[in-house]
Amino acid sequence: MNRTSLEQWRMLRAVVHHGGFAQAAQAIHKSQSTINHAVHKLQDQLGLPLLEVVGRKARLTEAGELMLRRAGQLLDQAELLEDIADGLAQGIEAEIAIAVDELFPPEYMANALQGLSQAYPNTRVQLMETILSGGPEKLIAGEVELLIAAEVPQGFLGEPIMQAQFIAVAHPEHPLHHLRRPLNLADLSGHRQIVVRDSALGDKADAGWLGAEQRWTVSHVATSVDMVCRGMGFAWLPASRVRPHIQQGSLAELALETGARRLSTVYLTHAGEDRAGPAVRHLASLLSTECASYENFL
Repeated sequence: MNRTSLEQWRMLRAVVHHGGFAQAAQAIHKSQSTINHAVHKLQDQLGLPLLEVVGRKARLTEAGELMLRRAGQLLDQAELLEDIADGLAQGIEAEIAIAVDELFPPEYMANALQGLSQAYPNTRVQLMETILSGGPEKLIAGEVELLIAAEVPQGFLGEPIMQAQFIAVAHPEHPLHHLRRPLNLADLSGHRQIVVRDSALGDKADAGWLGAEQRWTVSHVATSVDMVCRGMGFAWLPASRVRPHIQQGSLAELALETGARRLSTVYLTHAGEDRAGPAVRHLASLLSTECASYENFL
């Protein structure tokens, strides 16, 4: 049996989709005789009738339905390959890697990635969620094209895109709330503090007040939020993560004399902006747009 071609199957699909040879010819800009020849040759090569004419319309036979359904999957894959090749020829990245500190509002990242998906649907994304020095470490190592974090590594230029706010919180029934007066650091030191561990593999950093006698360390902000909501300790947590819990009543802000809230500048840093591809540049623009609407206060 002679091998069939994807172009033959593409023409057959056009005939079926558009309802006839003349309509297909007009739709895919081929002559009617070319399409007619391709489809009849396809049937001869397979030894199977794929089409039957009913009135003025051509429709698939039972065998044609089965064969075209299978061929359709190949055609879709071929078109995807062609789109990817076209994108690569235009300099569109096959994959981009991003490191984002967990202090960054997750809904902002999700919105930006949704926009990226619409503009560059064939670009794969590696999203690495980091804490403190973990993101800068990945940028220095050349593992990511974009970094969103409160630190800009030496030798790089970062663009400030927002002020992230941290709020000292505990469960409403936590003993610290029962003192019913402004709290000082001595009050905090006798209670368990939940802190999030630096995700860097090398030199690690500490941030904020760490003066509690009893301290539990976790790897993710979400774990810390869950523990504090259960009354297991207090913590300074990103406002974007605790806002819904405060509104629902499962968390309450601690009434500290000073330092109940602190701000941290978040930077967007390119591995090399001058050599960034179109997908990276588009994502950076989307992230900056998202952050323009950020509100620091609850």
